[in-house]
Amino acid sequence: MKRQKRDRLERAQSKGYQAGINGRSSEACPYQMTDTRSYWLGGWRDARDEKQSGLYK
Repeated sequence: MKRQKRDRLERAQSKGYQAGINGRSSEACPYQMTDTRSYWLGGWRDARDEKQSGLYK
């Protein structure tokens, strides 16, 4: 059961990261649950930080 939960959260973070790289707004988060939403936003923030530091154009 823990494996399934971890995979779901990792997938949410990955989707958030992709959204951040593609320039989508944080308001575009499709998740309503607190845990999943925070992982998505964490990935989104990581991507935005990397994009601003010049790793992506």
